[in-house]
Amino acid sequence: MQQQKQLTSFTGYQKIVILILALTQFTVILDFMVMSPLGDILMKSLDMKPAHFGFAVSAYAFSAGFSGLMTAGFADKFDRKRLLLFFYAGFIAGTIMCGVANSYPALLAARIITGLFGGVIGSITMAIVTDLFALEQRGRVMGFVQMALGASQVLGIPVGLYLANAWGWHAPFLWVAGMAIVVALIIVVRLKPLTAHLAVQHDKTAMTHLWHTITNKKYRIGFTGTALLSIGGFMIMPFSSAFAINNLHVTQEQLPILFMVAGLSSLVVMPIIGKLSDKVDKFRVFAIASLWMVIMVLVYTNLGVTPFWLVLALNILMMVGILCRMIPAMALITGIPEMRDRGAFMSINSSLQQIAGGVAAAFAGMVVVQKTKFSPLEHFNILGYVIVGITALVIMQVYRVSVVVKAKMNASQPPKVVEESIA
Repeated sequence: MQQQKQLTSFTGYQKIVILILALTQFTVILDFMVMSPLGDILMKSLDMKPAHFGFAVSAYAFSAGFSGLMTAGFADKFDRKRLLLFFYAGFIAGTIMCGVANSYPALLAARIITGLFGGVIGSITMAIVTDLFALEQRGRVMGFVQMALGASQVLGIPVGLYLANAWGWHAPFLWVAGMAIVVALIIVVRLKPLTAHLAVQHDKTAMTHLWHTITNKKYRIGFTGTALLSIGGFMIMPFSSAFAINNLHVTQEQLPILFMVAGLSSLVVMPIIGKLSDKVDKFRVFAIASLWMVIMVLVYTNLGVTPFWLVLALNILMMVGILCRMIPAMALITGIPEMRDRGAFMSINSSLQQIAGGVAAAFAGMVVVQKTKFSPLEHFNILGYVIVGITALVIMQVYRVSVVVKAKMNASQPPKVVEESIA
């Protein structure tokens, strides 16, 4: 019992790492998430149609996916700390470019550059989590790291909207870049080098390493699960603010409150889900959260003009379902790769996540129609029906992931595997 407690409790340094990774994810997620609440402002300011805005969102995702694939072969060849700092610096530069863009083409180019660097950071983060934390700890770790998404809604998005309303839509991007510079300095000072994976490398070239990772049948099960998971999550998110304003008649002043309250609820729920995922079967938690999400998505996407208090309640319930399925799913997927392949696996996994999200955003942009700048979005409910079908596929695929991870754990000697994971 005492040994089990030691294996599942966090050391002081692990707590520092969790904080660093959460802060890093906070800035990266905020940079991406801020596009959604700024959607209505950007479409009106730059005279963009929904299809153009959907492409602006997907451009980040596609470039991030491309970058992930190109760097996957090298992901296990370097110290993870140095790799994180390199891509984080590029992300900061891209975000600054977004903050000084003055036209749609300039913004599009800046989003592509930001995606090329920012899209890889998530995979490096997951590789670090897998290196430093045992599987029995990863539900809680993912809960804390994924709290960055809730924090971006509680603090980031409302402040970003305030800055956008006060000084223009450029201000939020410059604010994110400023925070990211501070986080980069913290990484330099507090994060130790991560090189244990370098001692177990077998592939001589990056291309060989990439090929071996892609052709691994068990790894492909995880890749497919991640891609399907991302398609459902990305489909309605880019147009959520435009839908709230033009269809539900939420005002620009109420919009920050909508995001902030949803974020607060996720900050409360996500650590609980993380602990539950470590104590209960992770797939069972995922399946229940997915079914809850389906119900709420169907309700929300079919709303018309609705009182703000009801929009607030339904949005909270929907977001809780969307976020709570991510924690157990990603905790399971991190259990698939071997130590020597973790960087490459996470890079490819992140790449597919970004590409799938880009496809979903682009698809949503083609489905949703807005006749004028101020008219309601049409066909938004169709996206809800598509998400239902995709969610059914996701549940089946994540079940396959669960089977692979359980088989791997049963075939190993737990004490030895855990010691190597924590080392």
